[in-house]
Amino acid sequence: MLLFEAMTMRFTMRSLVFLGLTMAGFSVLGSPIDAERQWIRIAMTQEPPSLNSMRSTDLVSFFLLGHVQEGLLRYDRRGGLSPGVAESWSSGQRRLKFELRSDARWSDGSSVTAHDFVAAWQLINDPTEAAPFAAIMYPLKNAEAIQKGDLPVAELGVRAEDDHTLLVELERPCGYCLNLMTHGTFLPVKAEFLAAKGELYGSEAKNLLANGPFILSEWVHEARLKLVKNPYYWNRNSIQLNEIEIAYITADNRTRLNLFRDGQIAYTSLGGETVKDAVDLGLRPRTFVSGGVAYIAFNHREGRATTNLSLRRAIQAVFDSNQFVNQVIGIPGYRATTTLFPNWIRGANGKFLENYPPPAVLRGPARVAELMEIAQQELDYLSVLTILTVSSPTGTKVAEYLQGLLEQKLGLKTVIDQQSFKQYLSKVQRGEFDLAMSSWYPDFDDLVTYADLLASYNANNRGRYVNLEYDKSLETLISSVDPAIRFKAAANLQRIIIDQVPLLPTAETGSAYLVHPKLKGVVRRAIGQDPDYTFAKVQP
Repeated sequence: MLLFEAMTMRFTMRSLVFLGLTMAGFSVLGSPIDAERQWIRIAMTQEPPSLNSMRSTDLVSFFLLGHVQEGLLRYDRRGGLSPGVAESWSSGQRRLKFELRSDARWSDGSSVTAHDFVAAWQLINDPTEAAPFAAIMYPLKNAEAIQKGDLPVAELGVRAEDDHTLLVELERPCGYCLNLMTHGTFLPVKAEFLAAKGELYGSEAKNLLANGPFILSEWVHEARLKLVKNPYYWNRNSIQLNEIEIAYITADNRTRLNLFRDGQIAYTSLGGETVKDAVDLGLRPRTFVSGGVAYIAFNHREGRATTNLSLRRAIQAVFDSNQFVNQVIGIPGYRATTTLFPNWIRGANGKFLENYPPPAVLRGPARVAELMEIAQQELDYLSVLTILTVSSPTGTKVAEYLQGLLEQKLGLKTVIDQQSFKQYLSKVQRGEFDLAMSSWYPDFDDLVTYADLLASYNANNRGRYVNLEYDKSLETLISSVDPAIRFKAAANLQRIIIDQVPLLPTAETGSAYLVHPKLKGVVRRAIGQDPDYTFAKVQP
């Protein structure tokens, strides 16, 4: 008690000193912005595992790729589709046509051509490449058959009519396929550069070629990165920032808050434990609904206890999303949920969840006792379960909460396996877990971006869940252009998720953050790179 009070007093006095410095101006301890140079300094939470767009699956990598590379289309400041490498396009029932701008350039000065898209997309669909996001290309003609090894990659429905005309054939009518073109998996790759770099492509600054607003000029692993304005970018006159220095890589929310408070970085996200600290320091956090869904992934591989439906249902029955959001996460913008489909997704009339409310979860002591009795009978014995999580303050906190919940409510013994972000991704891909704390963020503006996470063929289905009824309803959601049929299929998918518990949604994600008052134009978005500094600028 006395130790806690002494530490609290020391923190309070130190905070008052820095509060005075902060209120006096960000330049006292070295400014994180420079209006004359149009330079900013920021921090990132994790080291990107790779900047190979054909292999990237994580938000950190896509954040960087969204600044240094550009696909056919991009999102504008308001979240609408806008021209990227393609300056115009047309669409039909089974065909898309893109006219590429003649002034699109790679950072070596060479032209970005339709052939660069064909080369990248064929590689992604090549089954020998095992690209983790390959399934997102299933709407393209022959993509599924190619990925299964039934057809050669040359049969993929994409071809370059000439250097600046790209034709895309679709397997079936697709109402959301234009939205797909903003995703990182659909980025182009210069074949000659890729061949020269081989497996090293995307691993270092020198091993990456840019065609977006910025160039990755420096990458010191686990330490810092630097983005500089791309002089070859077709829309370079609209880019105000000359340099983005990513000087710190730390998942610790308090460290980043201290860096912001001390005038060392111009932007930071906040965790539940630092929102109040920021307010106490006289800072004004902003909030944003980030569009993701946090969830517990269950391992469905043979031999894992989590293949047992009764056990999964018991865990679902004792998990209280409201308590998790309010008492564990504590970040403004988070929402309680029981479904994989977030509140913001549109339905036929209004929001999807208003039209199709999720079925109620059966709870209560009697229900839990019955489920655990069945699970113990079917499993003979329950071994110690492994909870896989990222090594960060938030990752630790949510894993420890789940560990305590499972022991207190279900009598389950667990161990927490904390890993660096890169090792976490590796372990979850190999299936070295029973339960994994995870989250999923939208790739495009449609229900499919959430629903296909559990497709049996999707490499991002880390638990290897297989359900033929789910796949059938997902196929209807993907292939139909009738909204009523699509939403009915999505409602059935939602029913299966809540009834069969292939994963357990824990919360809709939100974000609290701080941004320097003179840094303007930073865009927060649920889809695409977030935050987006493309059109940001420093005011004098």
